[in-house]
Amino acid sequence: MSEGDQSSLLVVDDEPFNHTLIKRLLDAEGYSDVSFAENGRQAMDMLQKSKFDIVLLDIEMPEMNGFEVLEAIKADLNNRHIPVIMISGVEDTDSIAKCIELGAEDYLSKPFNPTILRARLGACVEKKRLRDQEKTHLDQIRNEKKKADELLTVIFPAGIASELKATGKVLPRGYDNIGLLFCDIVGFTNYCSGRSAEEVVNGLQALFTKFEEITTKYRMEKIKTIGDEFMSAAGLTNPDYEPLLTVVKCGLEMAAAAPEVSPDWKVRVGVHSGPVVAGIVGDQKYQFDVWGDTVNVAARMAGAGNPGAVTMTHESWLDVESECLGKMLGKMDIKGKGEIDIVECTGLL
Repeated sequence: MSEGDQSSLLVVDDEPFNHTLIKRLLDAEGYSDVSFAENGRQAMDMLQKSKFDIVLLDIEMPEMNGFEVLEAIKADLNNRHIPVIMISGVEDTDSIAKCIELGAEDYLSKPFNPTILRARLGACVEKKRLRDQEKTHLDQIRNEKKKADELLTVIFPAGIASELKATGKVLPRGYDNIGLLFCDIVGFTNYCSGRSAEEVVNGLQALFTKFEEITTKYRMEKIKTIGDEFMSAAGLTNPDYEPLLTVVKCGLEMAAAAPEVSPDWKVRVGVHSGPVVAGIVGDQKYQFDVWGDTVNVAARMAGAGNPGAVTMTHESWLDVESECLGKMLGKMDIKGKGEIDIVECTGLL
């Protein structure tokens, strides 16, 4: 049997006699899935309800002529790809030209020559097959691109991912005042002892997922996790006029949330604000990161504090003390800065 027998055809003609004649010709060519419409409106209704591979469309019909039906088909996003062969008892050059201009695939004159009918239907079937293949391929490309775009937003901060998608690169840049937060799990080494790898990873997943939710709540960006440490920033891609206060609030909420995720979790948080440099490094494995003295101080603060609190320098404390509860912890030696006073924030006023 020919390839045509697998194709679904819609014949639109207002003459019942032509239905019988066309059905006989199509049967002889192996096209068994053939439907008929008696006018243009019925045809449009059938096209909305069923899928067709080819439309044979008569030009001269009452109510809605073939030209109007052809325009409606080509204006329909769901059906415009269907090949349409116009049929008419009058071989008029102007009509043929108009059909082609409106998007018809071909033109057949009545009465039909079986050989020409076979050739033109076969050509339309092949074109439809190739178009369907192309559409499937393009859909696959779009789906893969969507997955790649979604992956970028997982790997990089949203603003950085958008820039990378738009330009293919991310330019290194400096920021004058960014709030940085380091959240460190207390006793993580002991926690890992006696637990399976699956238990450890699942525990970290639950905790860091919660931290990501809190980070998003404060319009901050997760930078990375380093072992059992979670790092995020305020004012990096979303404007923040009080980035230090934002990271303090975020840190307090993280500290409160940790034991709610699991009684085994206790965390200490360190924060600092100031200038940083940010960019993407790596060739085969990209990593977005931030560097500078602000990063180093925030990391040191996380290691100096107590569980359940947010630690910062006294200089930072002066910027947020009007809205926070805290107490002095004493002095700490920081490389390149000497001994500095540090403060522990335990809540908000």
